[in-house]
Amino acid sequence: MKKSEKKRTEAFDSSEELRRTFRKIRRHRGFIVGFLLLFSLCLLTATSLLFTPHDPYKMNPKASFQPPSWNHPFGTDDFGRDTFSRCMVGSQTALLVGLVSTSISLGFGLLLGLLAGLSSKWVDEIIMRLMDGLYAFPAILFAIALISVLGSNVKNATIAIGIARIPIFAREVRNSVRQVRIKNFAVAARAMGVSYPRQILFYYLPSILAPLTVLTSSSFAYTILSESGLSYLGLGSQPPFPSWGRLLMESQRFLTRAPWLSVFPGIMIAWAVLAFTLLGDGLRDIADPKI
Repeated sequence: MKKSEKKRTEAFDSSEELRRTFRKIRRHRGFIVGFLLLFSLCLLTATSLLFTPHDPYKMNPKASFQPPSWNHPFGTDDFGRDTFSRCMVGSQTALLVGLVSTSISLGFGLLLGLLAGLSSKWVDEIIMRLMDGLYAFPAILFAIALISVLGSNVKNATIAIGIARIPIFAREVRNSVRQVRIKNFAVAARAMGVSYPRQILFYYLPSILAPLTVLTSSSFAYTILSESGLSYLGLGSQPPFPSWGRLLMESQRFLTRAPWLSVFPGIMIAWAVLAFTLLGDGLRDIADPKI
């Protein structure tokens, strides 16, 4: 009877905590706005995989430099291509690069951070000094240097951005693991001889999930901004494949003649970055309001 009562109490506590979390989410306007912006962006990207209003690659010189209209909401470029359709396809590049680059940073950063946090002092020192050396280079400059060696395309830009962000994830995971390691439940687990894989899975990962989620969200915003910057410099997506940064670079020559060619890709970049930034800030406030 006591065991069943204990289980019911634990279930009640878990459900009550879940309800409190949902209440915090509903009351956090920044999180709601970020979620809606991200949802609409994902919906636009999913739609672009099925169809676009016009062929984003088809040239029509007779329709060049048309201003925004019902038929062409974002106008047309110097080759008569529909800018709205090209921005839609560019969202695929932005989200894919964000997903892959952040996965690279998260995967290797998590592995190195756990290894540094749970290993001996000299292993920790070696890993962290390597991360400090990598972090000493500005991420965008490191990406440019790596792309100059690997070649200019969106694949290499994705890899370069992902590698440049590894030290940030590794340091966050390492610091969080060090804090969890001295807590009573972690000390008790080691004293009972619980294996390292089980400690990581059941003790450390749940404890570092909140800060890692916040960092992942903010990293998405940085990654999309970095990809746009590299594409603007001609080091990311290559013609004829559109990306928001590439669209900005191609339209700068016509800033006075056709300003909409620069305005709308810039709005798309701001849309994506704002969505992930608000989402990350909201997650941080919900996870720890004291921060």
